[in-house]
Amino acid sequence: MKVTISDVARLAGVSTATVSHTINNTRYVSDETKERVYQAIRELGYTPDASARSFRTGKKQTVGFIVPDISNKFFGTMIEAVENYLSEHGYHLIIANTKEDADREETSLRLLTAGLVDGILVASTMEDFNRFDATIPAGFPVVLVDRTFEAKKYSSVCVSNFQPIYRSVCRLSGKGAQRIGIVGGLPRLSSTKERISAYQEAVEDCGLPQEESLVLYGDSMENSVQSCLDDLLAQKCDAIVVCQGLMASETIIYLHQKGLQLARDIDLVSFVDYDSNFYELYSSQMDCIVQPVEELGRAAGEQILSRIENPDAPIFEKVLTSAYRPYDSPNTWNGKKA
Repeated sequence: MKVTISDVARLAGVSTATVSHTINNTRYVSDETKERVYQAIRELGYTPDASARSFRTGKKQTVGFIVPDISNKFFGTMIEAVENYLSEHGYHLIIANTKEDADREETSLRLLTAGLVDGILVASTMEDFNRFDATIPAGFPVVLVDRTFEAKKYSSVCVSNFQPIYRSVCRLSGKGAQRIGIVGGLPRLSSTKERISAYQEAVEDCGLPQEESLVLYGDSMENSVQSCLDDLLAQKCDAIVVCQGLMASETIIYLHQKGLQLARDIDLVSFVDYDSNFYELYSSQMDCIVQPVEELGRAAGEQILSRIENPDAPIFEKVLTSAYRPYDSPNTWNGKKA
Protein backbone atom coordinates (compact mmCIF):
# COMPACT_ATOMS: atom_id res chain seq x y z
CA MET A 1 0.00 0.00 0.00
CA LYS A 2 1.30 3.44 -0.94
CA VAL A 3 2.39 5.61 1.99
CA THR A 4 0.44 8.88 2.12
CA ILE A 5 1.06 12.27 3.64
CA SER A 6 -1.57 11.40 6.27
CA ASP A 7 0.55 8.41 7.36
CA VAL A 8 3.55 10.71 7.81
CA ALA A 9 1.46 13.22 9.78
CA ARG A 10 0.16 10.53 12.16
CA LEU A 11 3.63 9.12 12.85
CA ALA A 12 5.13 12.58 13.36
CA GLY A 13 2.20 13.72 15.51
CA VAL A 14 1.46 16.77 13.38
CA SER A 15 -1.14 17.88 10.85
CA THR A 16 -0.92 17.10 7.14
CA ALA A 17 -0.59 20.85 6.57
CA THR A 18 2.55 20.91 8.72
CA VAL A 19 4.01 18.01 6.74
CA SER A 20 3.26 19.89 3.52
CA HIS A 21 4.82 23.12 4.78
CA THR A 22 7.91 21.20 5.92
CA ILE A 23 8.41 19.50 2.57
CA ASN A 24 7.62 22.55 0.44
CA ASN A 25 9.25 25.15 2.72
CA THR A 26 6.12 27.30 2.36
CA ARG A 27 5.74 28.37 5.99
CA TYR A 28 7.86 28.50 9.13
CA VAL A 29 8.18 25.15 10.92
CA SER A 30 10.35 24.73 14.01
CA ASP A 31 13.54 22.67 13.70
CA GLU A 32 12.21 20.15 16.23
CA THR A 33 9.01 19.62 14.24
CA LYS A 34 10.92 19.40 10.98
CA GLU A 35 13.11 16.67 12.43
CA ARG A 36 10.03 14.66 13.51
CA VAL A 37 8.53 15.01 10.04
CA TYR A 38 11.71 14.01 8.23
CA GLN A 39 12.23 11.10 10.62
CA ALA A 40 8.70 9.87 9.83
CA ILE A 41 9.38 10.27 6.10
CA ARG A 42 12.53 8.16 6.43
CA GLU A 43 10.87 5.45 8.52
CA LEU A 44 7.88 5.15 6.20
CA GLY A 45 9.80 5.60 2.96
CA TYR A 46 7.40 8.32 1.89
CA THR A 47 7.96 9.92 -1.53
CA PRO A 48 6.13 13.22 -2.16
CA ASP A 49 4.19 13.42 -5.40
CA ALA A 50 6.37 15.92 -7.24
CA SER A 51 4.08 16.26 -10.23
CA ALA A 52 1.06 17.03 -8.06
CA ARG A 53 3.01 19.51 -5.98
CA SER A 54 4.28 21.22 -9.13
CA PHE A 55 0.74 21.48 -10.46
CA ARG A 56 -0.53 23.02 -7.21
CA THR A 57 2.31 25.47 -6.62
CA GLY A 58 3.58 26.12 -10.13
CA LYS A 59 7.07 25.13 -8.91
CA LYS A 60 9.29 22.23 -9.89
CA GLN A 61 11.17 22.27 -6.55
CA THR A 62 14.32 22.13 -8.69
CA VAL A 63 17.28 24.45 -9.18
CA GLY A 64 19.79 24.38 -12.02
CA PHE A 65 23.51 24.97 -11.49
CA ILE A 66 25.64 25.77 -14.54
CA VAL A 67 29.35 25.20 -13.85
CA PRO A 68 32.39 25.51 -16.12
CA ASP A 69 34.16 22.27 -15.17
CA ILE A 70 32.51 19.55 -13.15
CA SER A 71 35.81 17.63 -12.86
CA ASN A 72 37.41 20.55 -10.99
CA LYS A 73 37.15 19.79 -7.26
CA PHE A 74 36.47 23.45 -6.50
CA PHE A 75 33.18 23.21 -8.35
CA GLY A 76 32.59 19.64 -7.18
CA THR A 77 32.86 20.74 -3.56
CA MET A 78 30.62 23.73 -4.21
CA ILE A 79 28.01 21.56 -5.96
CA GLU A 80 27.88 19.24 -2.95
CA ALA A 81 27.40 22.17 -0.56
CA VAL A 82 24.63 23.62 -2.73
CA GLU A 83 22.91 20.27 -3.06
CA ASN A 84 23.05 19.63 0.69
CA TYR A 85 21.43 22.99 1.38
CA LEU A 86 18.73 22.59 -1.25
CA SER A 87 17.93 19.06 -0.07
CA GLU A 88 17.40 20.37 3.46
CA HIS A 89 14.75 22.66 2.00
CA GLY A 90 12.99 20.14 -0.23
CA TYR A 91 14.66 21.12 -3.52
CA HIS A 92 16.57 19.09 -6.10
CA LEU A 93 19.59 20.14 -8.15
CA ILE A 94 20.32 19.75 -11.87
CA ILE A 95 23.92 20.25 -13.06
CA ALA A 96 25.03 21.51 -16.48
CA ASN A 97 28.73 21.46 -17.42
CA THR A 98 29.94 24.07 -19.93
CA LYS A 99 33.64 23.15 -20.11
CA GLU A 100 34.37 26.90 -20.20
CA ASP A 101 32.49 27.16 -23.50
CA ALA A 102 30.13 30.15 -23.86
CA ASP A 103 28.02 28.42 -26.53
CA ARG A 104 27.44 25.43 -24.24
CA GLU A 105 26.49 27.82 -21.47
CA GLU A 106 23.95 29.61 -23.64
CA THR A 107 22.41 26.29 -24.67
CA SER A 108 22.15 25.20 -21.02
CA LEU A 109 20.61 28.52 -19.98
CA ARG A 110 17.93 28.30 -22.67
CA LEU A 111 17.14 24.69 -21.81
CA LEU A 112 16.90 25.11 -18.05
CA THR A 113 14.89 28.34 -18.17
CA ALA A 114 12.32 26.73 -20.50
CA GLY A 115 10.33 25.31 -17.58
CA LEU A 116 12.75 22.72 -16.18
CA VAL A 117 13.79 24.58 -13.03
CA ASP A 118 12.54 27.29 -10.68
CA GLY A 119 15.84 29.20 -10.65
CA ILE A 120 19.45 29.01 -11.79
CA LEU A 121 22.88 29.35 -10.22
CA VAL A 122 25.55 30.25 -12.78
CA ALA A 123 29.34 30.30 -12.64
CA SER A 124 29.43 31.98 -16.03
CA THR A 125 32.23 31.67 -18.54
CA MET A 126 30.80 34.45 -20.71
CA GLU A 127 32.59 37.76 -21.12
CA ASP A 128 29.72 39.50 -22.91
CA PHE A 129 27.09 40.50 -20.34
CA ASN A 130 24.61 41.47 -23.05
CA ARG A 131 24.75 37.97 -24.47
CA PHE A 132 24.20 36.46 -21.03
CA ASP A 133 21.40 38.88 -20.19
CA ALA A 134 19.60 38.30 -23.49
CA THR A 135 19.44 34.57 -22.74
CA ILE A 136 17.64 34.97 -19.39
CA PRO A 137 13.82 35.33 -19.50
CA ALA A 138 12.58 38.51 -17.83
CA GLY A 139 12.11 38.03 -14.09
CA PHE A 140 13.65 34.56 -13.98
CA PRO A 141 15.44 33.91 -10.64
CA VAL A 142 19.22 33.90 -11.22
CA VAL A 143 22.17 34.07 -8.85
CA LEU A 144 25.71 34.44 -10.16
CA VAL A 145 28.26 32.33 -8.28
CA ASP A 146 32.02 32.97 -8.00
CA ARG A 147 32.03 34.99 -11.23
CA THR A 148 30.19 38.26 -11.78
CA PHE A 149 29.70 41.01 -14.35
CA GLU A 150 30.29 44.74 -14.06
CA ALA A 151 26.58 45.30 -14.73
CA LYS A 152 24.78 44.61 -11.43
CA LYS A 153 21.49 43.25 -12.72
CA TYR A 154 21.60 39.85 -10.98
CA SER A 155 22.23 38.81 -7.40
CA SER A 156 25.62 37.26 -6.77
CA VAL A 157 27.67 35.29 -4.27
CA CYS A 158 31.42 35.43 -4.68
CA VAL A 159 34.78 35.47 -2.88
CA SER A 160 37.16 38.42 -2.75
CA ASN A 161 40.83 37.48 -2.98
CA PHE A 162 42.29 40.96 -3.41
CA GLN A 163 43.68 41.39 0.11
CA PRO A 164 45.14 37.85 0.42
CA ILE A 165 47.02 38.22 -2.89
CA TYR A 166 48.20 41.72 -2.06
CA ARG A 167 49.47 40.55 1.33
CA SER A 168 51.18 37.49 -0.15
CA VAL A 169 53.13 39.52 -2.72
CA CYS A 170 54.19 42.04 -0.06
CA ARG A 171 55.30 39.21 2.21
CA LEU A 172 57.36 37.61 -0.57
CA SER A 173 58.97 40.96 -1.30
CA GLY A 174 59.76 41.42 2.38
CA LYS A 175 61.48 38.04 2.41
CA GLY A 176 63.72 39.17 -0.44
CA ALA A 177 61.95 37.91 -3.57
CA GLN A 178 62.97 40.02 -6.58
CA ARG A 179 61.00 38.48 -9.42
CA ILE A 180 57.48 37.33 -8.57
CA GLY A 181 55.45 35.77 -11.36
CA ILE A 182 51.74 35.04 -11.37
CA VAL A 183 49.53 32.56 -13.20
CA GLY A 184 45.90 33.62 -13.44
CA GLY A 185 42.84 31.88 -14.80
CA LEU A 186 40.97 32.90 -17.94
CA PRO A 187 41.60 36.63 -18.51
CA ARG A 188 37.92 37.39 -19.23
CA LEU A 189 36.67 36.27 -15.80
CA SER A 190 35.93 38.74 -13.01
CA SER A 191 37.76 36.55 -10.49
CA THR A 192 40.92 36.57 -12.63
CA LYS A 193 40.78 40.33 -13.16
CA GLU A 194 40.56 40.97 -9.42
CA ARG A 195 43.50 38.67 -8.63
CA ILE A 196 45.76 40.13 -11.30
CA SER A 197 44.85 43.65 -10.19
CA ALA A 198 45.82 42.82 -6.59
CA TYR A 199 49.15 41.41 -7.76
CA GLN A 200 49.92 44.43 -9.93
CA GLU A 201 49.09 46.90 -7.16
CA ALA A 202 51.27 45.03 -4.67
CA VAL A 203 54.19 44.78 -7.12
CA GLU A 204 54.04 48.53 -7.70
CA ASP A 205 53.76 49.38 -4.00
CA CYS A 206 56.69 47.09 -3.16
CA GLY A 207 58.92 48.53 -5.88
CA LEU A 208 59.25 45.23 -7.75
CA PRO A 209 59.67 44.90 -11.54
CA GLN A 210 56.38 45.62 -13.32
CA GLU A 211 56.86 43.36 -16.31
CA GLU A 212 53.95 42.10 -18.41
CA SER A 213 55.89 38.91 -19.13
CA LEU A 214 55.57 37.93 -15.46
CA VAL A 215 51.76 37.81 -15.76
CA LEU A 216 50.58 34.65 -17.49
CA TYR A 217 47.20 32.93 -17.83
CA GLY A 218 45.96 29.35 -17.70
CA ASP A 219 42.34 28.29 -17.12
CA SER A 220 40.22 26.19 -14.78
CA MET A 221 40.81 23.02 -16.80
CA GLU A 222 43.54 20.41 -16.39
CA ASN A 223 47.06 20.71 -17.84
CA SER A 224 47.04 24.44 -18.51
CA VAL A 225 49.77 25.56 -16.11
CA GLN A 226 52.96 23.75 -17.18
CA SER A 227 53.82 26.02 -20.11
CA CYS A 228 53.28 29.05 -17.86
CA LEU A 229 55.64 27.61 -15.25
CA ASP A 230 58.32 26.89 -17.86
CA ASP A 231 58.10 30.50 -19.01
CA LEU A 232 58.31 31.95 -15.49
CA LEU A 233 61.18 29.68 -14.49
CA ALA A 234 63.04 30.69 -17.65
CA GLN A 235 62.61 34.32 -16.52
CA LYS A 236 64.39 33.45 -13.25
CA CYS A 237 61.36 33.95 -11.01
CA ASP A 238 62.16 33.26 -7.36
CA ALA A 239 58.47 33.20 -6.37
CA ILE A 240 55.21 32.35 -8.12
CA VAL A 241 51.57 33.03 -7.26
CA VAL A 242 49.14 30.50 -8.76
CA CYS A 243 45.58 31.82 -8.66
CA GLN A 244 43.50 28.67 -8.98
CA GLY A 245 43.41 25.45 -6.97
CA LEU A 246 43.66 22.88 -9.75
CA MET A 247 46.55 24.73 -11.36
CA ALA A 248 48.19 25.10 -7.93
CA SER A 249 48.13 21.36 -7.24
CA GLU A 250 49.58 20.69 -10.70
CA THR A 251 52.24 23.33 -9.99
CA ILE A 252 53.38 21.55 -6.83
CA ILE A 253 53.73 18.28 -8.71
CA TYR A 254 55.51 19.87 -11.67
CA LEU A 255 58.03 21.77 -9.52
CA HIS A 256 58.76 18.55 -7.65
CA GLN A 257 59.36 16.77 -10.97
CA LYS A 258 61.75 19.56 -11.94
CA GLY A 259 63.71 18.94 -8.75
CA LEU A 260 62.76 22.27 -7.17
CA GLN A 261 62.04 22.29 -3.45
CA LEU A 262 59.39 24.65 -2.16
CA ALA A 263 60.56 27.32 0.30
CA ARG A 264 64.19 26.54 -0.56
CA ASP A 265 64.56 26.82 -4.33
CA ILE A 266 61.39 28.77 -5.00
CA ASP A 267 58.52 30.30 -3.03
CA LEU A 268 54.95 29.44 -3.96
CA VAL A 269 51.61 31.01 -3.09
CA SER A 270 48.94 28.39 -3.70
CA PHE A 271 45.20 28.78 -3.90
CA VAL A 272 43.39 26.09 -1.92
CA ASP A 273 39.97 25.63 -3.48
CA TYR A 274 38.89 22.52 -1.60
CA ASP A 275 39.77 20.47 1.48
CA SER A 276 42.52 18.00 0.65
CA ASN A 277 45.29 16.18 2.52
CA PHE A 278 47.46 16.88 -0.53
CA TYR A 279 47.73 20.55 0.42
CA GLU A 280 48.30 19.67 4.06
CA LEU A 281 51.46 17.79 3.07
CA TYR A 282 52.95 21.03 1.72
CA SER A 283 51.40 23.55 4.11
CA SER A 284 54.74 24.04 5.90
CA GLN A 285 56.48 24.90 2.61
CA MET A 286 54.18 27.36 0.84
CA ASP A 287 51.79 30.22 1.52
CA CYS A 288 48.12 29.32 1.04
CA ILE A 289 45.05 31.34 0.13
CA VAL A 290 42.16 29.21 1.33
CA GLN A 291 38.79 29.86 -0.27
CA PRO A 292 35.59 29.25 1.76
CA VAL A 293 34.13 26.90 -0.85
CA GLU A 294 31.52 25.15 1.28
CA GLU A 295 30.34 28.46 2.72
CA LEU A 296 30.13 29.80 -0.82
CA GLY A 297 27.96 26.86 -1.88
CA ARG A 298 25.58 27.18 1.05
CA ALA A 299 25.29 30.93 0.52
CA ALA A 300 24.49 30.31 -3.15
CA GLY A 301 21.76 27.83 -2.20
CA GLU A 302 20.31 30.26 0.32
CA GLN A 303 20.26 33.14 -2.17
CA ILE A 304 18.63 31.24 -5.04
CA LEU A 305 15.82 29.98 -2.80
CA SER A 306 15.34 33.52 -1.54
CA ARG A 307 15.01 34.82 -5.10
CA ILE A 308 12.62 32.03 -6.04
CA GLU A 309 10.38 33.00 -3.15
CA ASN A 310 10.82 36.75 -3.73
CA PRO A 311 11.74 37.31 -7.39
CA ASP A 312 11.13 41.06 -7.13
CA ALA A 313 13.41 41.55 -4.14
CA PRO A 314 16.33 44.02 -4.51
CA ILE A 315 19.53 42.71 -6.04
CA PHE A 316 21.77 41.18 -3.37
CA GLU A 317 25.56 40.91 -3.47
CA LYS A 318 27.26 38.66 -0.92
CA VAL A 319 31.05 38.76 -0.82
CA LEU A 320 33.05 36.27 1.23
CA THR A 321 36.77 36.55 1.91
CA SER A 322 39.52 33.97 1.60
CA ALA A 323 41.94 33.24 4.43
CA TYR A 324 45.64 33.96 3.90
CA ARG A 325 47.94 31.47 5.65
CA PRO A 326 51.71 32.11 5.41
CA TYR A 327 53.57 28.85 5.86
CA ASP A 328 55.62 29.99 8.88
CA SER A 329 52.70 31.56 10.73
CA PRO A 330 51.12 30.11 13.90
CA ASN A 331 47.82 29.61 12.06
CA THR A 332 46.41 26.13 11.87
CA TRP A 333 45.59 23.89 8.95
CA ASN A 334 42.58 21.66 9.53
CA GLY A 335 43.23 21.85 13.25
CA LYS A 336 46.97 21.18 12.94
CA LYS A 337 49.94 23.51 13.12
CA ALA A 338 50.72 24.88 9.67
